[in-house]
Amino acid sequence: MTNSINNILEAIDENWPQCANKVSPALLRLLRVSNLFDNKIEALVKSHNLQRSEFSALATLRRSPIPYCLSPTALYQSMIFSSGGLSKVLNRLNQAELIERVDNPEDKRSKLVQLTSKGKQLIEIVMPELHHKERKILSVLSPDEQQQLDSFMRRILEAHES
Repeated sequence: MTNSINNILEAIDENWPQCANKVSPALLRLLRVSNLFDNKIEALVKSHNLQRSEFSALATLRRSPIPYCLSPTALYQSMIFSSGGLSKVLNRLNQAELIERVDNPEDKRSKLVQLTSKGKQLIEIVMPELHHKERKILSVLSPDEQQQLDSFMRRILEAHES
C-alpha cells in the first residue's frame, strides 16, 4: 500500500471507522505538502553544504536591515525554521565564515550576529533556487488558487499563533 492520502483515508475508513469521521483530510494533505516542501528544502540546502537551521539563520540575517546584524535572541525569534541548538548553528556558520560575531554597542557583555559578504553571497544564490522550487510545487494551482491557499493558511495561523 502506498502512503497517498487517499489510501490512508481508505485504510482508516475500512480498518478504523470510529476514527474516520474525526480525521481531517485537509490537514493530512497539508502535512503531506509540508513534508514534500521540507524534503525539497533539505536537499537544496544540503547541496550547498548547509543544514536547514543554518539556511534559516542566513536567510533571517539577510532579510534584516543593513548591516544584516541581529542579537542571537532576535535571530532565533525571527527564524522561520527554529533551531534548538542555535549556539552550535552559529558556531558552524562562524567557522565557515558565513557570519561573524561582533561587539554589541548597547551591551558590551554580548555579541551580535552579522552576515559576512561570503554568507550574503551564498544565501543570495540559494534563495532564488528555493523560490524556483516553491513555484514548481505550486504551479498546479492558478494564481487565484495560490492566493486563496495563502488566505486560508493565514487565517489558520492568525487564529493559533500568539
